[in-house]
Amino acid sequence: MREASGTPACFAAGSVYLGASFPEDWPMSALKPLKIDVVSDVVCPWCYIGKKRIEDALAQVPDVPVDVRFRPFFLNPWVPREGISREDYLTTKFGSVDAYKGIAGRVVAAAGEEGLTYRPDLVKRQPNTIDCHRLIRWAEAIGKAPEMKQRLMELYFRDGGDLTQTDVLVQAASEIGLDADDVRRRLATDEDVDLISGQAQEASDKGISGVPTFVLAQKYAISGAQPAELLVRAIRQVSAEVNAQAAE
Repeated sequence: MREASGTPACFAAGSVYLGASFPEDWPMSALKPLKIDVVSDVVCPWCYIGKKRIEDALAQVPDVPVDVRFRPFFLNPWVPREGISREDYLTTKFGSVDAYKGIAGRVVAAAGEEGLTYRPDLVKRQPNTIDCHRLIRWAEAIGKAPEMKQRLMELYFRDGGDLTQTDVLVQAASEIGLDADDVRRRLATDEDVDLISGQAQEASDKGISGVPTFVLAQKYAISGAQPAELLVRAIRQVSAEVNAQAAE
């Protein structure tokens, strides 16, 4: 598995209907919401960047109703539940710590262009992310999945936080509005472990091998942390197609 970079978009299930557009007098309330599944992982730096870009894109299409859901993906499914040292991780995945430095420099620069901070030098522990995805799922129940995902990413990329530590996860969850005691109790169980693992496997079975991947209308897949401008075009085009089909 790998993280996708800013490579050209791929519409996996066919061509986007480029000619579709909304009549000027078509009220937003009459439009069918466009489903957008964001398949990504908390420790994927391009997912960190991609989240910012899809949010920037959505801010540019306030007239298009959307239903955004964050879907799990395991960038490193081989990392044990207790995590491993960052040094061991980089050596296993890239050959050495030094081998990653050149790659990291490009990602750090890309993050900075989006107003994000990535400090790879601060990261000391590589987590297994299933508990992070559980937190995002639980936050979704109170409408705070984007905030939960953002907080976890900031902890990891900006602050070098250890996402293998229960106290770190509980504190992050409480900061976005989840009950700390309840989260601690749930993390100590296997609640939603099979569900999250199944969703991640489903994404892989459907051919998603690089993240972030944005799936529009459960039909068109855009791979990579694409520029907001491209995402805006895709959102408008696919939303128009979905609503044109609904009106037939």
